[in-house]
Amino acid sequence: MSLVILSWSVTIAQIMLALAMACACVRMFRGPRAQDRVMGLDTLYINSMLLLLTHGIRTGTAIYFEAALIIGLLGFVSSVALAKFLMRGEVIE
Repeated sequence: MSLVILSWSVTIAQIMLALAMACACVRMFRGPRAQDRVMGLDTLYINSMLLLLTHGIRTGTAIYFEAALIIGLLGFVSSVALAKFLMRGEVIE
């Protein structure tokens, strides 16, 4: 019984994350300002990281957890670089 509940909850979570990724793509492509586009990109990488984690839970494979960790690290670095570029106009001082 609990395996069925876990399977359904992971499936529902993956569907909701896919919908959230679609909303983030809309914000990223149609955002009126650059800050809105950056926030859409941040939301997109967080949702993709969570989608990989839920897929790793479903399959039981550890490689998805490592890929999610790499996406999280690269996403954070890119967010900081984009924020610095929008604030000052240059990334490297």
